[in-house]
Amino acid sequence: MHETTPPSPLIVPRSEHRISHADISENALKVLYRLKDGGYQAYLVGGGVRDLLLGREPKDFDVATDATPEQVRKVFRNCRLIGRRFRLAHVHFGREIVEVATFRGSGQDEDTEGERHIHNGMIVRDNRYGTREEDALRRDFSVNGLYYNIADFSVIDYAGGLDDLRAGRLRLIGKDPEKRYREDPVRMLRAVRFACKLGFNIDPSCERPLFELGHLLRDIPLARLFEEVLKLLQTGLGLCAFEKLRHYRLFAQLFPATDALLDHADHNFPITFVSRGLANTDRRIREEKPVTPAFLFAVLLWEPVRQRFAQLLAGDMAANEAMLLAASDTFVHQRSLVAVPKRFALPMREIWFLQPRLERREGKRPYRLLAHPRFRAAYDFLLLRAEAGEVDSELADWWTRFQTANGQTRTEMTAGATKGKGKGRRRRAAVEVEREPAGT
Repeated sequence: MHETTPPSPLIVPRSEHRISHADISENALKVLYRLKDGGYQAYLVGGGVRDLLLGREPKDFDVATDATPEQVRKVFRNCRLIGRRFRLAHVHFGREIVEVATFRGSGQDEDTEGERHIHNGMIVRDNRYGTREEDALRRDFSVNGLYYNIADFSVIDYAGGLDDLRAGRLRLIGKDPEKRYREDPVRMLRAVRFACKLGFNIDPSCERPLFELGHLLRDIPLARLFEEVLKLLQTGLGLCAFEKLRHYRLFAQLFPATDALLDHADHNFPITFVSRGLANTDRRIREEKPVTPAFLFAVLLWEPVRQRFAQLLAGDMAANEAMLLAASDTFVHQRSLVAVPKRFALPMREIWFLQPRLERREGKRPYRLLAHPRFRAAYDFLLLRAEAGEVDSELADWWTRFQTANGQTRTEMTAGATKGKGKGRRRRAAVEVEREPAGT
């Protein structure tokens, strides 16, 4: 039997599950009922159903329907159609967006409406529509393949998702996990993300290919990888995701220069710095403080920048010029792997550029740095470097005191700063370069 042959679903009536309308977004309910009243099938699907069954508050709500995107747009004036790879309808309610997807087909019926293109086993476009049963088996993990039926409030399970929820198990739908990863290699990153988010174990049959198929990520559009990295590392579970990515050798596919240096670190410094940076980001998210991808990527790429900077200093290049070139070299290499939008690339570089300047504390320089729009981010970055043991904690303490000191104290602090530290830094950088393994 083909793995996409629709099975008989398990239907759980309202009395036997915990999903309540009170826990569903008012706007998502509007979409569900408007589609139903328009004569279409309408189901809450995916992570929203999963999280509600686990007693969690969903981040967003997705809807599946037999209406085509064009038909959805006719029902909702506040609707926009997006996407080429997967054609979707976004229904806007102010800042909230309810995503509506038409049931995807298995692709076996050539007469089915829509189009589907596969290249080297990877689905590059999938707008071939089908039935609810086909749609369920096209989804990635069983716990994401559950449907909440607005018509009778039942939960529908085609792939054993309810059993996997109870077991705390993350399992791909279908009999061939490798094939499912090849269809969409981003599923490997989603496996890591959901394992961290849900605290689930990845089923052994789905875990084994993770160690071998990381190279498939090279075929994913760079902008999509950037978005997936943010979902992994900037949603409050970044440290967990980082550790799992390294475990499955996936981090090396996304940040190879950083990964190579983590493997050859002296005194475990680099991995400590990245881990501290991600733990700091996780903490800020828990405290509902702002975070920016610029700071995250500055942390992730700092070690290659630092090593290149040290090499250039050892070659007697001026610090500002050396940092400019080190940042450029690192960024050019990285942008061929994971695209970083320009709006984040510039502040990321500024965080790096300010690091050597923070070591120069004499005269008017500290005052000018305080006025720099990126000072606070650069200062926070310096604190991480001090915590990781890369720079003397005295430097970080000095800047902490300087920010709150009165005018007289500031004058005394800048007058007491020495001007001969640049050469010492250059000599230390040269020693660091000598300790680096060949090929870094």
